[in-house]
Amino acid sequence: MTVRRLEQRPTLGRLYAKAAITARGRHAESLPDTSYELPDLSIDRQNLASYADVCGFRQSDVLPPTYPHILGFPAAVTLMVDATFPFPLPGLVHVNNRIVQQRPLNAEERLTVCVHAADFRDHPRGRQFDMITEVTIAGEAVWSEVSTYLHREKSARKIPSSAAAPSPAPGEGRGGGHQTPSALWRVPGNIGRRYAAASGDVNPIHMNPLVARLFGFPRAIAHGMWLKARCLAALEGRLLDQLTAEVQFKSPLLLPSTVAFNATPQNGNWRLEVGQARTGRPHLTGLVTPSN
Repeated sequence: MTVRRLEQRPTLGRLYAKAAITARGRHAESLPDTSYELPDLSIDRQNLASYADVCGFRQSDVLPPTYPHILGFPAAVTLMVDATFPFPLPGLVHVNNRIVQQRPLNAEERLTVCVHAADFRDHPRGRQFDMITEVTIAGEAVWSEVSTYLHREKSARKIPSSAAAPSPAPGEGRGGGHQTPSALWRVPGNIGRRYAAASGDVNPIHMNPLVARLFGFPRAIAHGMWLKARCLAALEGRLLDQLTAEVQFKSPLLLPSTVAFNATPQNGNWRLEVGQARTGRPHLTGLVTPSN
């Protein structure tokens, strides 16, 4: 695998503009054999404080488990807008995210972040792949993430029935029925802009309702990783330092909205669910477990 070192974090606004310009004409049938590395990153404490505020975490020098995602995401987008990447970035759907934290990370530490794509595969509704982010500190592997993206295609591909059958979402299949929510969250219409300011993820579908309509949404939608972070923030102080947090993004969260959050303890794990308060339509399901 070719490793390309980035001297500084790319600007996502420029990358999204490039993605719009270069969206057409992508026909590759494999992922690029390339990894992007961001070495020796320092933590901006002011940015960390802003991120904690918008996601609901306490103010601390300890990084929230989801914070390294925003450090590596510009490198992931750099890879996805490269001419060798098989899919256009606009329209890709983030369907699953799995984070493994080996130990807490501190703002005083300097991180090296590496990103590459893997596991190009068919899906009943198109094709999907994983974007893998790995964080090391002085050579020690401390944090990793697998983000699964779906490229929807008009003609569904015929794949074996065992592979086509959707696997249950993390935390699903353990009962059901109506339950009193752990909390009701009123998600304001400006949460997309606030999260974009803290994370750098300025994808306009999260901030501009006119752009969101071009992609079939009646209003702007919340960032999926904001919603995951908000769930983990709600459990702050009750999670172990070593953890695996996996979620599936079930449907877009339109802004503004009122959602019901459920966190259910089960044998040392936490099952997570977020759905529309009025209709019950699911937005996120997940499971947080101790890491080995």
